[in-house]
Amino acid sequence: MATMRAVVFDKLGDSSVLHVADIPKPAPKPGEVLVKVDYAGINFIDTYFRTGLYPTELPAQTGRECGGVIEAVGADVAPYLDLKAGDRVGVYYQNTVAEFVAVPAARCMKLPNSVSTREAAALTVQGLTAWTLVKDAHEVKPGQVVLVHAAAGGTGGLLVQMAKHLGATVIGTASTPEKLEVAKEHGCDHLINYSKESVLENVMKITNGKGCNAVFSGVGKATFEEDLECCAKMGSMITFGNASGAIEGFRPLVLGKKNVKLLRPRLDVYISEREDFVKRSNELWDLVAKGIVKVTYGKEYSMGEIAQAHDDLTGRKTIGKLLVKIA
Repeated sequence: MATMRAVVFDKLGDSSVLHVADIPKPAPKPGEVLVKVDYAGINFIDTYFRTGLYPTELPAQTGRECGGVIEAVGADVAPYLDLKAGDRVGVYYQNTVAEFVAVPAARCMKLPNSVSTREAAALTVQGLTAWTLVKDAHEVKPGQVVLVHAAAGGTGGLLVQMAKHLGATVIGTASTPEKLEVAKEHGCDHLINYSKESVLENVMKITNGKGCNAVFSGVGKATFEEDLECCAKMGSMITFGNASGAIEGFRPLVLGKKNVKLLRPRLDVYISEREDFVKRSNELWDLVAKGIVKVTYGKEYSMGEIAQAHDDLTGRKTIGKLLVKIA
């Protein structure tokens, strides 16, 4: 039986549960393609499954996105998907920190010549997350003011670029002068060092006491209450992550203070239908091709360094997108 190297975990816990193992190389089932992985992206959602915040069956592999090349096409793959061996693809699916991954063909997007497999690994989850947040969760429009937390990070930096493209004034937060400089390069109009300044006080000063039309936060519980206060009347609070822990003890009544709309969106719901996946992906690749959206790359790791990669991500020691180089 052919084998491959993959990152797996046999129990829930901290990053030490992750290890590289030789496991059976998958064969594509009907409706699937086998992808040889070039790069895999690292995301907070990987840590949620590893710790048990999101349920998973054990033993498990890690990873939720990659860029690579189709090695084989299984039976019954729909002709309209136009996928064949040798095609470069971006993949939104599980088990991607591995040399190969078998994927439902509908979860692959053929890449245009302008997009590399490295860019696909960097953008499939975070890029589509950011784009669906500003188009579907809260449609950003010209003249609006939005607050983006972690504006130097992977998703945060993309949110800034996209919101600016859509005509918004962007207030970005970060924790160090270095990260604030990166956030500025992403296009932030106003910057707040949340480790030294009050985000709420600065937001109210910048907006003349009105607050923001939308707050985009992947932080979770640490900023949740203040984020609600940063919203304008009839504003939107978009919480899309749990970097500081899951939000607890929420009372819906507090939304009535300013009639704030609260949403906890998931990317997989927005792109569960193939037509939506294709539409948003093509829009994203077009933004990349035109130079409107640019990836800020952080560290690049080997599979054997995956535990360090998770620790760097959760420890907020990074700027930009973290990748695992497979091939």
